[in-house]
Amino acid sequence: MADTDTGAPPKPLLIAAACLAVLLVAGVAVFGLTRGAESEAPAADGPLPLVPVPAPQSGSPDCAKLVGALPHELTSSGNTLVRRKLADPAPEATVGWGTGDPVVLRCGLGKPPELTRTSQLRTINNVQWLQVEGEGSATWFVVDRPVYTALTVPDTAGTGPLQTISDVIGANLPAVPLRF
Repeated sequence: MADTDTGAPPKPLLIAAACLAVLLVAGVAVFGLTRGAESEAPAADGPLPLVPVPAPQSGSPDCAKLVGALPHELTSSGNTLVRRKLADPAPEATVGWGTGDPVVLRCGLGKPPELTRTSQLRTINNVQWLQVEGEGSATWFVVDRPVYTALTVPDTAGTGPLQTISDVIGANLPAVPLRF
């Protein structure tokens, strides 16, 4: 009997078993990461599901004109957000752009309850907006046009969507006095 014989498996067998274990762990990790990402991320080309909200003037000619003039793409923090098809039943006079946390415009809403004589309004490209903060996003209401329109933007968005939508609204809907 040799002094080196300890009863342990041969070295090549131990190395092969260790490599196999490492490959198995790596395979399971890659599978878990890629499958998890697929199930959580919305499809870029799939319909965007949106819940309906009361929009009594969504069928108005003003909303039809505005929605018809909206761009196919918006720029947000240097990223291009493509207009999305809405899932059925799609709310009337509603448009969405982007994946993940999309930018959503809704036309024909009722007067926002937050709009009062003391509300702080912001003017962006000659359109007056009322900002209402939410969790992870803000909804901006256009308050000086014939129909109330809301633009919901995620906190990660820059000012690009507001500026672009302000330009489209200014070119397509006349300014009206504020209604409290």
